[in-house]
Amino acid sequence: MGVSILIVLAVIVLLVVIVVFKSILVIPQATAAVVERLGRFRTVAAPGMNFLVPFFDRVRARIDLREQVVSFPPQPVITQDNLTVSIDTVVYFQVTDPRAAVYEISNYIIGVEQLTTTTLRNVVGGMSLEETLTSRDSINGQLRGVLDEATGRWGIRVARVELKAIDPPPSIQDSMEKQMRADREKRAVILTAEGQREAAIKTAEGGKQAAILSAEGAKQAAILTAEAERQSRILRAQGERAARYLQAQGQAKAIEKVFAAIKSSRPTPELLAYQYLQTLPQMAQGDANKVWIVPSDFGKALEGFAKMLGAPGEDGVFRYEPSDDGAPIARRAEEDDPEVADWFNTAPDPEVAAAVRAAEEVARKEVPPIGEPAPHAAVSPATPPAGMRQVMPPAQQQ
Repeated sequence: MGVSILIVLAVIVLLVVIVVFKSILVIPQATAAVVERLGRFRTVAAPGMNFLVPFFDRVRARIDLREQVVSFPPQPVITQDNLTVSIDTVVYFQVTDPRAAVYEISNYIIGVEQLTTTTLRNVVGGMSLEETLTSRDSINGQLRGVLDEATGRWGIRVARVELKAIDPPPSIQDSMEKQMRADREKRAVILTAEGQREAAIKTAEGGKQAAILSAEGAKQAAILTAEAERQSRILRAQGERAARYLQAQGQAKAIEKVFAAIKSSRPTPELLAYQYLQTLPQMAQGDANKVWIVPSDFGKALEGFAKMLGAPGEDGVFRYEPSDDGAPIARRAEEDDPEVADWFNTAPDPEVAAAVRAAEEVARKEVPPIGEPAPHAAVSPATPPAGMRQVMPPAQQQ
């Protein structure tokens, strides 16, 4: 009897524990549970502790409410230009209605995958390969719009769709690599040609500037050379003019002295004949002089010349008598022309003499020892003294 009671009590306790365990449902955070009662939808259990009717209520499915990331395997897609490419897609979605995700579709993940594949083929089928490779953002936006609209009744919100990889066929990849290599080589050749063109332009501009500067320098040098030659010729001509004038004045003075001496000595025809005979050897010294003819009546000619210009003396000999008109024989060279008087002015310039004296005073000053301050110089060696100017000879000034 006692054993039977104990067994009954144990069975009752076990039933109570089972009922309590069946009555309490704990749902984690970010998770929802669809609860059915006798096979029909009853409620969606929220996160936390929920109470169920034992043996009548059961959990149909537990749904993760977090945003899920599903990567689908590569799908072959044919482009508009009949090229097959493999495209990997990644879909970011979130369940917003657990009831619709359970009752509206049997497996929403497979549904999203298949819908993504068909939509991707529709979108990429209207594009060429180049547009497909360069229009990822456009494809992502179109996929997201179509998937979000189609999965809305499933209680799913598609947040984002990304193309993970677009792999064209190997032959197309080789062609693309060759094209890219050709484009890079083309750009390299273009840049090299541009660089050479710029270098040639710069070199030509530099040569042009150098030629212009050389021409300007040659022009200036030619002008300065011509000016220097002109000044040199002018100064040389002025010096030759003064020298010839002085030589002519000297010859005039010598002739004047000789003529005065002849007049004062009152020469006779015999003296003139003697002087003539002394001059003949000098006249015959030339290499071209071979034969000289002396006229026999030369003495008579001298005698007639003496009688015409002279007067007989006490001894009957005709002698030259100077005229008593009192006219000067010749004037001084300095009195011939006022403009010529400056050529022979040898008086020193007062300003030049003052500058020379100032320079001599500076030169006579003692040099201070090393380390002592130098006294203030009256005239700076680097600056010409006051009054110093370039002085040219009188002949050059003309």
